[in-house]
Amino acid sequence: MKTFGCRLKEVREAKGITQKNLAEYLHLRNTTISNWENDMGEPPYETLKKICKYFEVSADFLLGLED
Repeated sequence: MKTFGCRLKEVREAKGITQKNLAEYLHLRNTTISNWENDMGEPPYETLKKICKYFEVSADFLLGLED
């Protein structure tokens, strides 16, 4: 099963978005995005919602509950 970090990185790269771009959109540091992609934490609920909206994917997909 793919982790949240793996799925986040996949959708980010598929859309051609850099970690810096995503961090700026979310008003976070690049290192926060990097940590999530390396499975060193996950975003809080409200931030997860923003990520889903930004990439037009479901939370279930990012959390590995569906493919």
